[in-house]
Amino acid sequence: MNVWMSGLMATALALVAMAVPSVDAAAEASWVKDEVNLQLRTGAGNAFRIVGQIKTGDSVTIVSRGEGWTQVRTDAGKAGWVPAGFLQADPPARMALEKLEAANQALQAEVEKLTRQTSTLRSSNEELSGHDSGQKQQIERLTRENYELHASARWPEWITGAAIVFVGMVLGWLLSRSSGRRRQQRIRL
Repeated sequence: MNVWMSGLMATALALVAMAVPSVDAAAEASWVKDEVNLQLRTGAGNAFRIVGQIKTGDSVTIVSRGEGWTQVRTDAGKAGWVPAGFLQADPPARMALEKLEAANQALQAEVEKLTRQTSTLRSSNEELSGHDSGQKQQIERLTRENYELHASARWPEWITGAAIVFVGMVLGWLLSRSSGRRRQQRIRL
């Protein structure tokens, strides 16, 4: 009975464990905000009066450093003291990220533009290649016709030459008949 009871309890616990959602499944990831607001005070300490506020991403000029406090001047010209350790030489990562995201968007737009141009150029290239092959065939046909015309263009010259010779012979015969001279018989020895 003890074995039976322990098996029943193990089964019941397994069913309960499956029915209750785990704490990890309901957990949600989150991060601390990257926004720090510093009180700008008239002196080096919390007891001094607040004269303004600076936040993450504001640019300041360091005027002097004290024990645990730094005197700064804002771009607007306000001067005051803030706790040391909150200032850094480089812009915050959030600002760099914003610049990088803007640059990324610009580059993506450029990639899309170049992709469209590439597509247009490819289709234009295919069209021009089709025209090119057609023009090559036409050039070959015209070249053949040109050779044929040059070869067959000589026959008028030959006919003209033959006609001149024939006319010359006919004129010679006619002139020799009409000259009125009779042939004298010569004696040949």
